Amino acid sequence: MKQYRNLGDPFDGVDVVLIGLFSAKEKQYEARLDEFAGLVEARGGRVVARFVQRRGASDRWKQRPGGSLRMSQPFSRRTLLTHGKLREIALACREADIDVAVFVNTLTRRQRSVLTEILGCLVLSGDDLAVHGETG
Repeated sequence: MKQYRNLGDPFDGVDVVLIGLFSAKEKQYEARLDEFAGLVEARGGRVVARFVQRRGASDRWKQRPGGSLRMSQPFSRRTLLTHGKLREIALACREADIDVAVFVNTLTRRQRSVLTEILGCLVLSGDDLAVHGETG
């Protein structure tokens, strides 16, 4: 059983996965993930995996008109991600007994609820990480 040092901070002493949906136009997505990993680790969490979904990265190989217009939009309004990527992350979360999944992207209350159910762990957004980091 995992030991939690600070019950007031959901990151203290837990295993975390970082997840981000990024437009193909965004070239610095790895640096953003590094920044969030630093915030998690500064609060006592351990980042054990990172998952990236790129929007528009493969559209260049297909003849799909308007693909570039959708690059900043989520694949799914309920989960942000494709079904395949979500299954991959859920399996990894269960196998590694992940405690918290942090999305770099802002999540709605409904998205958090759906993602928590699918991933089987607490789901937070980067906004939560920044807010807790400033006050904690």
